[in-house]
Amino acid sequence: MEISGVGTTHVGQKRENNEDRVLVEPELGLFVVCDGMGGTAAGEVAAGETVKHMRRHVREHRALVHAFDGSDRQAERLQSLLQEAFQTASRVVYRMARSQHGMHGMGTTCTTLLVAKGKGVMAHVGDSRLYLMREGSLYQLSEDHTYVREAIRTGMMTEEQAQSSPYANIVTRAIGVRESVCADTLVFDVLPGDTFLLCSDGLHRYSDREPARLVELLAGDRLDQTAARLIDYANGCGGADNIGVVVVRASTSELAAAELQRKHDITGNLEALQHVTLFQDLTMKQLVQALNRFRAVNYPKGQLVIAEGDDSASLHVVVNGELSVHRNGTEIARLGAGNHFGEMALLNKRRRSATVIAETDVRLLVQERQDFLDLVNQDPMIGLKFLWALSQSLSQRLDDAYLPLDALEAKKTMLGLPMLSPFR
Repeated sequence: MEISGVGTTHVGQKRENNEDRVLVEPELGLFVVCDGMGGTAAGEVAAGETVKHMRRHVREHRALVHAFDGSDRQAERLQSLLQEAFQTASRVVYRMARSQHGMHGMGTTCTTLLVAKGKGVMAHVGDSRLYLMREGSLYQLSEDHTYVREAIRTGMMTEEQAQSSPYANIVTRAIGVRESVCADTLVFDVLPGDTFLLCSDGLHRYSDREPARLVELLAGDRLDQTAARLIDYANGCGGADNIGVVVVRASTSELAAAELQRKHDITGNLEALQHVTLFQDLTMKQLVQALNRFRAVNYPKGQLVIAEGDDSASLHVVVNGELSVHRNGTEIARLGAGNHFGEMALLNKRRRSATVIAETDVRLLVQERQDFLDLVNQDPMIGLKFLWALSQSLSQRLDDAYLPLDALEAKKTMLGLPMLSPFR
């Protein structure tokens, strides 16, 4: 799989200085967008220093990147590599701001993508963004570190209020504002045909209003023309700020059988999670975080998956195939793709209440209790969404348990109604 990228910046229509900086290093698989802040020349210095130190740090450790084997352990090392680069850049910029005249208060956002052996690693602070476009759908993988986004997340402000808030441009996390900084990181699969966009708020302040337009702009074959169209679009909308964009694409001249199978498996795993009601409110970033805590397991026809009375503690999601569920020796249900079982084992230590057997060859995603707890500790919002969906499901089961027989038909008419959710 080949990784190519194009990056460019523009001063925009209102500013005199261009404080956006980009980095495109396909040989390292490294792509960066920085949006400097601090006024006068300070912002461009902060952004420039950050790009320089990101390149230097990754280049000095390129043996680690080239040796990456796709394993979880190696992925954690790449995350640590980017965290170290962010820390180094923040320390350098912070000390420059304190020691040099006219630089006080400077800092920069930084959104970084590192691609190696079919995996992408994001590291991010500030309100620049990383998007993934896959099969015509656009997903934001980064989360803005701004006052209003935090206010929305905690329920202090609505999306509508945020649009007119005077605090909309206040960044809560950036390189150089303090000597150290904690970057958000994310590991995800990269598939042939994936297109990534790293951009400053000089672009996404406009594309937020019409995301379908951003999909159209990213759909071109030539990356240089795509980057130019994005700049023209932002300037055409007013160009109120500097504009920085990097467009990255994963491609291959011919898909080998192994790559086709990998793409099929990864897509199937994500789609399986998306169809599970327990994960229905997760963003793409959160789905990827959740998927990273599952392991894929294949069971041949006739194999026992779990046995009634077991003390195992794992959630199972069916990617494909069919399973039967038995209680006290009697079959009580059949499960197919998109179904799940065992979720209560994540929350209590009761023994399994049923036996599950593979009726065909099946592929399952399995998450152990400790992996679930680690996921919730990593992102409590995922835990909140999961528990909300679980409470809704249990509420429906409780209603069913007390539903009189003459109400069964009426119940069927309600099955198509969506579950109540405060997250949509």
